[in-house]
Amino acid sequence: MTDKAAKGRTAYYAGLAAEDQVAKHYTRLGAEVLDTRWRGEGGEIDLILRLAGITIFVEVKKSRDMTSAADMLSATQVTRIMVAAGEYMAVKGLMGDMRVDAALVDQQGAIEVIENITLDF
Repeated sequence: MTDKAAKGRTAYYAGLAAEDQVAKHYTRLGAEVLDTRWRGEGGEIDLILRLAGITIFVEVKKSRDMTSAADMLSATQVTRIMVAAGEYMAVKGLMGDMRVDAALVDQQGAIEVIENITLDF
């Protein structure tokens, strides 16, 4: 296996672990996990949860620190997530409130959730 392939494999599994950590964080708050890594025509959504009547679409970003993780999120990506979120709601026949969160995970496993990131872009 090449160094590039090994790094890619490591990043993939680190991302899965970060998504699992974030899902557990939300479930401790009382959320129900509806889907993970859901892919629609608009793109992929890492986590989809339901909490207090709100459908929450979560983009998980893992990096060495919170600032680096936040820097990985772009306005284009947020727009794609919003399109995919609308598609998910339509496909699943869901109605009601929804929001898009960013969950940042650093190399120590700390989690910082930024709620409703659509307001920031």
